Amino acid sequence: MAFDQSLDKEIFAETAEFERTKIKVGVYSYNEGEKKLQLTRENVNAAGESNFAKVGRMTKQEVETVLPLIQKALEHM
Repeated sequence: MAFDQSLDKEIFAETAEFERTKIKVGVYSYNEGEKKLQLTRENVNAAGESNFAKVGRMTKQEVETVLPLIQKALEHM
């Protein structure tokens, strides 16, 4: 079964912005299924364009900023 964007419902989303990157914390439900947490990163290049990147490793500052957003997301799960 292929992914159908119309079945993906965003329940909660907040973004933490840093100097050259943004990390979005979201709660999503696909096809009315179980709610799941998703972390996404967008890196901003010199031209100001955003590019998707894996979250992978995070700095201490990123963790300290994103952790409260994860706690808020938990309230929606």
